[in-house]
Amino acid sequence: MSKLVTIYGGSGFVGRYIARRMAQAGWRVRVAVRRPNEALFVKTYGAVGQVEPLLCNIRDDASVRRALQGADAVVNCVGTFDKGGKNNFDAVQAQGAGRIARIAAEEGVGNLVQISSIGADVNSDSDYSRTKAEGEVAVVAAFPDAVILRPSVIFGSEDGFFNRFAAMTRFGPLLPVVGANTRFQPVFVDDVAQAAVLGATGAAAPGIYELGGPDAATFRALMKAMLKVVQRGRLILNIPFFAANIMAAGFDFLQFATGGLISNGVLTRDQVKSLRKDNVVAEGAKGFADLGIQPTSMEAMLPEYLWRYRPSGQYAAIKDSAKNLRKV
Repeated sequence: MSKLVTIYGGSGFVGRYIARRMAQAGWRVRVAVRRPNEALFVKTYGAVGQVEPLLCNIRDDASVRRALQGADAVVNCVGTFDKGGKNNFDAVQAQGAGRIARIAAEEGVGNLVQISSIGADVNSDSDYSRTKAEGEVAVVAAFPDAVILRPSVIFGSEDGFFNRFAAMTRFGPLLPVVGANTRFQPVFVDDVAQAAVLGATGAAAPGIYELGGPDAATFRALMKAMLKVVQRGRLILNIPFFAANIMAAGFDFLQFATGGLISNGVLTRDQVKSLRKDNVVAEGAKGFADLGIQPTSMEAMLPEYLWRYRPSGQYAAIKDSAKNLRKV
């Protein structure tokens, strides 16, 4: 019988790529999610019955255990940007990660992969980065041979980074950003998935891997590259951190005052804290080279999905070509 992998958060941005790759490798894939009815699309990644979504709440021991029973490998992709509510930073990224690792060890799972992030630091001012690091500590304590992946900002057709800012270019001549001089090393989502598969199949040595693409650049430079792809001229406006904090506090208060009915999907105070620090691979850290993976460049991928934000959309290339036609 084919081996089984349980992927917590396997229908999310990164998880779906891992699920697809594991299915292509011949594994049975169990996708553990909060809303399985919204994850039915993962069934198309394999043969009938090969990939199946399963209801799971990572805040509950019994639910986590049911999801990984019989599994040969486990991958945890679950993360959150929600500071409040039941599924907050601590519950999901610290306690949830530790719970999965502890129960995986108790159930005799062979390999465990934890998706963390560059910037994970138990002493960080950012609750997001702090809880990511606390999750790593809990994972290693319960499952010492785990593979921990720390990607920089992840890009791909479903990303919430380039897509978000490309969409903003439609609404005016200014493109506001916070931390224009902060450096990032964007990594292609399928490269992260390939690294996770190596960990899940036992082909990667245990330890922490920091994953960054071949292009490290400031936030401003990344936005310039995006603007070139979407063929729009916009003035990049850097919002000072003190002003960003005031704005974020207002958005956070609005969410709190409405009991979460109005979610802060614009800018949080925790995001402002994160944007103060570079998000690049540390010198001497293990990375893609140690996994035998050649990371994909932004230049190769951004035009593949950002074309829809161009003024002429899918017809932009045709119009550019028409300009070169000789007039008779």
